[in-house]
Amino acid sequence: ITIAKKIGDNTVISNAMITMATIYAFQGDHKKAVEYNESAMKIAQQVGAVRYIRDAAQGLYTSYKKLHQDDRALKMHELFISMRDSIMSEDNKDEIIRQEYKYEKQAAADSVMQAKENEVTFAQLRQEKTQRFALYGGLFLVLVFAGFIFNRYKVTYKQKEIISLKEQETQKQKTLLEIKNKEITDSITYAKRIQAAILPPAKIVKEYLKESFILYKPRDIVAGDFYWMEQIQDGLIFAAADCTGHGVPGALVSVVCNNALNRSVREYGLTDPASILDKTRELIISEFEKSDDEMKDGMDISLCTLVYETTEEQDKLQEGNWSKIRLRWAGANNPLWILRDNEIIEFKGDKQPIGVYLDPKPFTTHNIELQQNDLIYIFTDGYQDQFGGADQNESGKKIKTSRMKELFLRIAHKSMDEQRIEIDKMFEDWKGEREQVDDVCVIGVRI
Repeated sequence: ITIAKKIGDNTVISNAMITMATIYAFQGDHKKAVEYNESAMKIAQQVGAVRYIRDAAQGLYTSYKKLHQDDRALKMHELFISMRDSIMSEDNKDEIIRQEYKYEKQAAADSVMQAKENEVTFAQLRQEKTQRFALYGGLFLVLVFAGFIFNRYKVTYKQKEIISLKEQETQKQKTLLEIKNKEITDSITYAKRIQAAILPPAKIVKEYLKESFILYKPRDIVAGDFYWMEQIQDGLIFAAADCTGHGVPGALVSVVCNNALNRSVREYGLTDPASILDKTRELIISEFEKSDDEMKDGMDISLCTLVYETTEEQDKLQEGNWSKIRLRWAGANNPLWILRDNEIIEFKGDKQPIGVYLDPKPFTTHNIELQQNDLIYIFTDGYQDQFGGADQNESGKKIKTSRMKELFLRIAHKSMDEQRIEIDKMFEDWKGEREQVDDVCVIGVRI
């Protein structure tokens, strides 16, 4: 039936429907049989297919009878007899053959035309199918690409969120660090004020040592180096000290060492340099022994005592006249330089620190007769250990004591204030863009 409908062959459709009706009647489904026979008869009557009208009428007669529709059964029986007689009539036989031939010829022509139309239709269908596949494929690719883009967008958006959160956290940490850094810097700056309070004021230094200078350059805000001065009954004591470390740790040690020097002179009444260093070492070790941890901190020092013998000489001291004044000196690792007649006389300190030492020995006092215009220099090792270089050949090297001696000899004729400027300038020029490696303390006194 489906194929006959596609090619437009109504006789085949009518014949197939009669066959379907016969099957349903055989199965006892006469309602279905009536439905198919009525359709077959309608098509047969349209094309004038007498035999199919006869067969459909015979089937309807049987089914109506089974359904107890006697009127319709009788009507179909009469139609069946009429069609049968018509078929059997010779007059009608030729007509029937002619009509059927005409119909079949027309049907064949229609079939050829329909086949061509079907071919066109099938070609259109194939084209439409191909277009649909291309469209669906294109849509699929667009969806895949859109999915990829959306996925990348999600990943990028998530990464941006993570980066944004990290930036916020970094900014927060940066702000906290800035606050903490400011608090620490403020604390250290205040500690500098405290440390400065234990150093002799410039006014006092100039009062007793009019022809003198002090070059004091902490590496950080606070320092482990310090200078110290104490007036005694028959003279003046001053020193340049270098405590273990620099920055805050060095500054803390310097407070302990400064206090020990003060106690040695003020509490124990010592004026001899070696005795002062011995007692200072004892006090420092005693102080650090209170800790649960083993403390080996201490200091290197160069300590001078200028001594006068009479009241008249004491008056000369106040006037800045240091002629016929004796010098007592002791050192722990650090030296004393006396510049006289364009020559530097060097006194080396004992090779032991003020602090815990494996084989400690009493310090040695050196008694030195001074002459007018003698220049006294004491210093820590920060100056000579500075890395730098005045030119390419010296780049990365230390200043060393040899260059210090050359400088001191070259500027000996200048005033003490001018010497300080020259010594500082050489240090800065040598250092250049490099960092300062240690605290610096240089003291010069002209007799």
